[in-house]
Amino acid sequence: MCQLLGMNANTPTDVMFSFTGLACRAEEHKDGFGIGFFEDKGVRLFVDHHSARQSPVAELVKGYPIHSENVIAHIRKATQGRVALENTHPFQRELWGRYWVFAHNGNLVDFHPRLHGAFRPVGDTDSERAFCWLMQELAKAHAGVPAIDELSCTLAELMPQLHRHGTFNMLLSNGQALWAHCSTHLHWVERRHPFGAARLRDEDLSVDFAHLTTPQDRVAVIATEPLTQDEAWTPFASGELRVFAQGRSQPVC
Repeated sequence: MCQLLGMNANTPTDVMFSFTGLACRAEEHKDGFGIGFFEDKGVRLFVDHHSARQSPVAELVKGYPIHSENVIAHIRKATQGRVALENTHPFQRELWGRYWVFAHNGNLVDFHPRLHGAFRPVGDTDSERAFCWLMQELAKAHAGVPAIDELSCTLAELMPQLHRHGTFNMLLSNGQALWAHCSTHLHWVERRHPFGAARLRDEDLSVDFAHLTTPQDRVAVIATEPLTQDEAWTPFASGELRVFAQGRSQPVC
């Protein structure tokens, strides 16, 4: 199965500590990696179908000064679709004049929805088909970009239709918020004042967030499995959808 990483914050925040922890898991998940992060309404998207352990693109990302309020990263272990650049997450589409970024961990069986011309997959993964279907259904449900709580309610209605086809752990963001849905494995942690130190589980690397933050900062991190060994990560329940905005987890209708 693939590995997901998401971050939502109330101020542009450095994600490289968490990304380093994710990249360490590329030994078993070597079929590609990607990261997408918002800068205002724009998105920077870096993907490579080579392992994050070997990819020169991964080295470029590690040296890039990423500071963003919404980040989605993914390392792939292929189930459906060949190992190729067009099948590498995260995927990106435009809807209502905003970019959307999506990544999926799981396997959807017999999922072949009817898609119209506005949203068509480029590759041959179940993940990209699911993303295109979600964009299509959101476009049907709303004439323009709705409020975060309205979007959350619509997504809550759509998630069971995907979940019943198999495993559907996903991250989705339009730069205003980040939505996370769990079928099997997903965890989250919220970092806020007073900030402390944390050490990665998969790498001998630690950071003291108290030296890098202000009392007003708030950051939520979502990952398939907890990335640090000394923070209180909360597991998602199966079928649970959460929305993160301004570094906080908000209830979904």
